[in-house]
Order: sequence, then C-alpha cells, then structure tokens
Amino acid sequence: MPHAIDPELAPWVAMLPELPYDDIPAARAQEADLLTVLSRRGNPFPVDVREENVPGPAGAPEVPVRIYTPKGDEEVRSALVSFHGGGFVLGSIEMSNGGSSMFAAETGAVVVSVGYRLAPENPFPAGLQDCYAALAWTFAHAAEVGVDPGRIGVGGDSAGTGLAAAVALLARDRGGPVPYFQYLGIPALDDRIRTPSVRAFTDTPGLRREHVELIWDHYLGGPAIRGGANVSPYAAPARAEDLAGLPPAYVAVAEFDPLRDEGMDYAQRLVQAGVPTELHLFPGTFHASGAIVDSEISKRMVSEAVGAMRRGLRTRRPTG
Repeated sequence: MPHAIDPELAPWVAMLPELPYDDIPAARAQEADLLTVLSRRGNPFPVDVREENVPGPAGAPEVPVRIYTPKGDEEVRSALVSFHGGGFVLGSIEMSNGGSSMFAAETGAVVVSVGYRLAPENPFPAGLQDCYAALAWTFAHAAEVGVDPGRIGVGGDSAGTGLAAAVALLARDRGGPVPYFQYLGIPALDDRIRTPSVRAFTDTPGLRREHVELIWDHYLGGPAIRGGANVSPYAAPARAEDLAGLPPAYVAVAEFDPLRDEGMDYAQRLVQAGVPTELHLFPGTFHASGAIVDSEISKRMVSEAVGAMRRGLRTRRPTG
C-alpha cells in the first residue's frame, strides 16, 4: 500500500539498500562497504576520542568502548552511554562514529559508545551483559572519564534502544547504579509482533515486518523462542510488568515504521508508571530515515534529540 512519505525523503526510498537479515554474512558485507564510504568523510566535529577495553561479564571478553569528549572549558560533564543500532546483528562503534561525535559536540556530554557482542553468534543475554558492564564501568570510572556520576544516561537507536531500556530495567532491579536519563530512538522493544504497526507494515522502507521477525529470532537464539512465554523482559523490555522507578525518558518514533506502536505504547506505560517521559512521532518518516541528513524532517529529529539530551542530562550548550 502507498505511504505518505515526506516529500524530501521519498526520492531516496528506491536507492536504499535492502539488507538481507536472512543472510547475516551478506548483510555484514554490505555494511562493510558502507563503512568504507563513510570513513572517507572524516570527523568534522570538535571532540577528543580515545579507546578503552572495559571488563566484561565473568568469563567473557573485554568490552571495547570509544569515548567522545567535547572540546571546551567544562571540566565535569554529563555522559551518555550509547548502544548502536543494527538489529542486534549489525552495527559497530565505527558505524556509529559520526552520530556519537555529533551528539557529544552538540550536547556537551561525553558519549561512551559500546561495542557489544552481536547475535546470532552471541544471542541474548550476551549483548545486554556487555552493555551493562560498560555502564557499570562508566559509573566506577566517572572521575577518570571526567563526568558527574549523578548525570550518566543511556541511549540508543533501534536495537540499541532495546538494549538501553533493558539496561535501565536491569540497573533498577539490581539496585543501581541507575541511569539518570534514557534516550530511546525508534525503539525495538517487543518480540511478540502484535502491535498494529508491526502487523501492517509489510512493505515499508528501511524495515518491515519480516525483518523484525528475523531480528528477534537471531537475538533470542532461534525461531521457536520469539513470542513465547519464557522471553525475559531484559530481552524485550515491553514485557516488563512494572516500569516504576525508571529514569526519565525521551522516546522518538517514525510514522511508517513497524516499531512505531511499541515505542508509543512503552512511552505511555512509562507515563502511567510516573516516569517523566517525552514522546515525539515524526510524520512522513520511516525506520532510519534520519540517515538522510539533509532533509528538514531529519534535521528536526536531530535537533529534538539534542535538546532532549541537554535537558535530560542537564548539560549546557558547548562553548569551546
């Protein structure tokens, strides 16, 4: 069926690559080609960058993180521990380098980008364990990183949002340290494939229902698990029955995205649980359409996200 895609985005739809989520090696090869193109652009944002390997879960490898610190005169900053998207099977610190640099430069917060283990080789809970380990390390090394431990948030886009929401749940249930804020962009939160948007959007650009089904199968460890009774809320945060006590949230959803309704549902449930929450639905957009950076709607999405992070993490506009 036709969709009322934003006029600036519509011409790009036919040019978008079709990632084969049923063939992960091929999808990763496409991603590697794209990364080669992106790496030629360099990094135009004024940030200092350093690499760390932080202790992983017991018996697991260390977790690579890349720390982006804005240039300027602020000595103690807030921080966002950031988890990349990619359907739990794609993505990397390198792929998210441009966005991480931009958010650090524009918000004035330190961004700690996490290279968590990917499915299907490492299904749940491997990626979540890595993300939680990176958050715990950031709290424990706040002085070294140059951040205020009282202003450390979590965030991500798509699958990274699912991990961010799960980390917030896990931190709350373990008694801390609980993040101060959560940024949830185009969130992947529910393996049950039951919302109107995920059932209806079988032909949308960027992501469609069959992709969502494959992504959850990869992440959960096989097709027989998705939608079943034993899926943990730490894998699919929409399954969590109690959302009280979670950090304030900013939730952004795209109109023509199978994940749209689970994001809106989660935002509504956060509000009902007493969690301060801001929800934005961007009309005419689709999953990951923000990558078309020159469109006005994409610029507005970025501007809204930057503003939400500044408010949520209590940062000031960079001056240096």
